Amino acid sequence: MTGILLFTANVIHLYEYVVIAAVIMSWLIGFNVINTHNPFVRSLWQAITAVTEPLLRPIRRIMPDLGGLDLSPVILLLALLFVRWIVINERLIPAVS
Repeated sequence: MTGILLFTANVIHLYEYVVIAAVIMSWLIGFNVINTHNPFVRSLWQAITAVTEPLLRPIRRIMPDLGGLDLSPVILLLALLFVRWIVINERLIPAVS
């Protein structure tokens, strides 16, 4: 059981890096540092968006409109940290029988 929980914690940790990469890449695209006309950049952006949008979209629907400021990745990262903390602490707490 600890193997599954450890694997889940590692997958969540990896997803946190993907969310951070999506934020940084959106800034680079927004400031026209990288161009989405490049096929590699476009395919990378589509892959990252496909992975992150299913969890970011519900958060964006709930949050109020803040203009050009998107805080949904911060909320998602905090939620992922909380879930990972729960998973790791679940592994450390012995089962009560």
